[in-house]
Amino acid sequence: MQRDELCHPDFQALAKIQASEEAGLLEKPNVVGVALGYKYTGGEKTNQKALVALVETKLDKQMLGKGELAPAKIGETPVDVQEVGIIHAGLGPDLTTNVPMFMMDGRMEMGREGEALAEREPSAITRERIAPGMAPVRPQVLTHRVRPAYGGVSIGHYKITAGTLGTCVYDAQYFPGAPPKYYVLSNNHVLANSNDAKIGDPILQPGPYDGGSATADTIAWLSRFVPIKYMQNGNVPLNYVDAAIAEGDFRDLDRRIYWAGDVKRINSAPQINTLVQKCGRTTNYTSGRVLNINATVDVNYGNGRVARFANQILTTPMSAGGDSGSLVCDLEEGAVGLLFAGSPYVTIMNPIPLVQQLLGIRVTETP
Repeated sequence: MQRDELCHPDFQALAKIQASEEAGLLEKPNVVGVALGYKYTGGEKTNQKALVALVETKLDKQMLGKGELAPAKIGETPVDVQEVGIIHAGLGPDLTTNVPMFMMDGRMEMGREGEALAEREPSAITRERIAPGMAPVRPQVLTHRVRPAYGGVSIGHYKITAGTLGTCVYDAQYFPGAPPKYYVLSNNHVLANSNDAKIGDPILQPGPYDGGSATADTIAWLSRFVPIKYMQNGNVPLNYVDAAIAEGDFRDLDRRIYWAGDVKRINSAPQINTLVQKCGRTTNYTSGRVLNINATVDVNYGNGRVARFANQILTTPMSAGGDSGSLVCDLEEGAVGLLFAGSPYVTIMNPIPLVQQLLGIRVTETP
């Protein structure tokens, strides 16, 4: 699958420019990613398509040297700078590193263990990106034992805390036909303990943090995962998905998604501004909007481990720690991506076509 195949047709030409220019942008300090989106001026979105430099913190130009600044343009292509904070792969409630609890009007953002990070008036662009006027986000949990288990509930490898069951799937090679095996789908860091697992390890529903035990609550056994490749000694390998599957009994698995319905098709190239929805273990049902596509972004996995992911989709914040593994769909029940990371500013997902391709699975029968 070519890089620009996952881009909406309106952005495919810009994706080719991104491919040639993003390495230089990623070398600049404070830049943690490059994506496609729109240019913002004075905090307001324009109709100009742009390369987007994703930065941890948007600094005043006077604090940066000339060579450290992102250019306003590359050739005739506008470059926008978007603050995304520190991006983490999200796991369970004691590792609440996705979107921590925050007030949706932007006045108070909450950090790890509910510690207040700041009380400040957000910029216009930040207000727009965190959905002004919505109620405060307060984590609620789908942490109970469910059989058959469905998308949105707590699940996890027996050595982790807890994540989210995205949906249930089967091997692509058996369509049409009679699949001999059925699986739960979630992230590598939820089902395979960030590579530190063995095929056949027990998967618990609910996850261990939520009271799941290997003797009473094993719902599946780890079958396949896409290894996460971390940056090391100057080597920067590219990842495309944080994904894994585990085999369970057909009678214990239900592929519907709690409150979001049944996946009816694949949305392989979502447009910017597409409205999306998910149901996750921690924040239950939430909705958001696609901000950026075709993103290359550096994601923290704790203990000094950082992995670079390409072809990712960024939305407005719609998750918290423990929501990792949620299947994100559009409002017509088209699968868009597998949620795996985020920050107080964005939620990040793997495009579902890559998840299907790299795991060899089908999420739905309709393309």
